[in-house]
Amino acid sequence: MLDNFLHFILKQRLLVIIGSFVLLVAGIIAWKNLPIDSFPDVTNEQVMILTEAPGLTPAEVERLITYPIEIGMGGLPDVKQVRSLSKTDLSQVIVIFEDHMDTYFARQLVFERLAQVREELPEGAETELGPISTGLGEIYQYVLEAGFYCPEHKQVWSDTDGKCPKCGTHLGKAEHSLTDLRTIQNWTISPQLRRLPGVNEINSFGGFVKQYHVIPDPALLIKYGISLDEILNALGANNSNARLRLSAQDGSHQPDGKMERRRWKFWLAEPLHAGPA
Repeated sequence: MLDNFLHFILKQRLLVIIGSFVLLVAGIIAWKNLPIDSFPDVTNEQVMILTEAPGLTPAEVERLITYPIEIGMGGLPDVKQVRSLSKTDLSQVIVIFEDHMDTYFARQLVFERLAQVREELPEGAETELGPISTGLGEIYQYVLEAGFYCPEHKQVWSDTDGKCPKCGTHLGKAEHSLTDLRTIQNWTISPQLRRLPGVNEINSFGGFVKQYHVIPDPALLIKYGISLDEILNALGANNSNARLRLSAQDGSHQPDGKMERRRWKFWLAEPLHAGPA
């Protein structure tokens, strides 16, 4: 058998050379297109459900949020395992599917089932799906700092004190607190980075989130006969929208709410309340 094979190779030299060349070209193409990763992601196909529940203990989170979500995920096709983690103010449920399941189809199934479970969750619980990424998907980190800048050349910035390389002016210190830096990160930098292709999620750490705390004084509440519900309702009404009235310079009105920058001037009017004529 081996002798016949060797005789065939020696007689069909041109065919062997052509086959070797084709095999060499195919190997080069495969080598160039082969994805190489120092840390290959072998994470299974999973969908993460995160629920924030302020003020609940781990036992309450497990009983009121995690358990109903786990029960609601039962019966989904191609589900291998459902595991969960309950912490203070946070519930995490991970639904693991078979490897052949499409990522977006799996998320669609979980989202549809989650819409039914939300009715059973306590008030104030905010549920969302985790990002389409794993622990190995973090590719870039950056730090936002308030450094030194040149008053004459705004584009000149340095993390250490010194002089401007363009005009020689002494650099001034940027007056930005940790709260200001976190606000810039959340409302300026992060929305712009989300527009980049391939960016799936942006996680912000550090700094202080800007908050407004209303701390009632029990003695004053008793003195003026005000309850906590009235304070909550007043704060909610403070964030409500009012009707917008537009008026042209000639005194006419624009009923549909459209306006032009130079022709129309506008102001906020108080909400209209129905009452006796």
